[in-house]
Amino acid sequence: MRRNAILFVGISLLSGFGSSAMSLVAGIWILDLTGSPSLAGLAGLCVYAPAIAGPWLGGLVDRVPRRALLITTNVVLAAVLLTLLAGRAWLIYTVSFAYGLSYVLLDAGESALLPSALAPEELGAVNGWRSSAQEGMKLVSPAAGAAVYAWHGGPAVAVLSALMPLVVAVLYALLRFPGALVPPPRTTERGFRAGLAVLRGRRILRVTVLLAAVSIALSGFATAAVYAVVTDDLNLPSTFLGVLMSAQGAGSIVAGLVAGRVIGRWGAVATAVAGAVLFAAGLLARCVPWWPALVTGAVVGGVGLPWTLVAAVTAIQLHTPAHLLGRVSATANTAMFGPIALANPLGSAAVVLGGRPSLLAAAVLGLAVAGVAAIRPSAPAHRTGPRSPRRS
Repeated sequence: MRRNAILFVGISLLSGFGSSAMSLVAGIWILDLTGSPSLAGLAGLCVYAPAIAGPWLGGLVDRVPRRALLITTNVVLAAVLLTLLAGRAWLIYTVSFAYGLSYVLLDAGESALLPSALAPEELGAVNGWRSSAQEGMKLVSPAAGAAVYAWHGGPAVAVLSALMPLVVAVLYALLRFPGALVPPPRTTERGFRAGLAVLRGRRILRVTVLLAAVSIALSGFATAAVYAVVTDDLNLPSTFLGVLMSAQGAGSIVAGLVAGRVIGRWGAVATAVAGAVLFAAGLLARCVPWWPALVTGAVVGGVGLPWTLVAAVTAIQLHTPAHLLGRVSATANTAMFGPIALANPLGSAAVVLGGRPSLLAAAVLGLAVAGVAAIRPSAPAHRTGPRSPRRS
């Protein structure tokens, strides 16, 4: 089991490095090719658009051998990345869309594969470690990608990014599973309906996914408000936003390292509630007209947000029938990350009233949702019945 845990963390490190480096360079590359900031911004839209089809792509995860799907997806992604050697803007959009598709398939497939490779009591810890690995790469890889781009241009970044999924595919092949590996059973249940039915049918899933969705949406809503507080209210240079991003990243790394212990002691619902409260507290701290309070708020929020996400993912893995894990994971990802597409522009519009009022409103909403979720005791975080057969 420890071998598998190390491999999964390594997969998160390599995947996070390649995708984070390419996500920054894609926009810069399009800007250099076209001279248009608006066209450069569309690369991000291509990445997030496939998330809409998450519940149906999750159905694919439940119909084919999961490890084979993960390996194939990474190999195909590497091949698509190498098309960027032609240096055309439309190919960058294509690759961004391919990244978006791969995120949906890999997130759902890996969430469905983890319970087959790890003991139930290890899931929370490994999910936390994976979160820390991904957050760590967000701090390192964009700068590395920009440096490679400045050194030898976009094609060099494309080759470096293509190498990552190839190594990841090898790591997936090295995973060991107890017992025989059998494909998921064929089912006629539709992806969206089946995934939604499971999420709605179990309180622990409803509550943890809701708390993660609200917290993630509020993080998008508060983005413009933080910009306004830094530059308008405190008259700090815009580069100070980089300090806040690093502080939040540091908090997220620490949060991931301890998330497994917190879930094991308190349970998934209590961890998600605590995460939502900490995230809201971080927003409140950023209302204080003192720059150290902003840094403290970023660290506290950086701890809270990953706790909500790790709690939701772990709850799904422990409380979902094995043959539905792919579509439930993908449906949950759409529910958790979809609202940010609306919350972000709403926050940009609301900031005309000032940064602090927006942060205060977001914090109050987050605390209110956490309070409602905490009213009713949660179910135990561990699986009480017999485990479903292991599948890959």
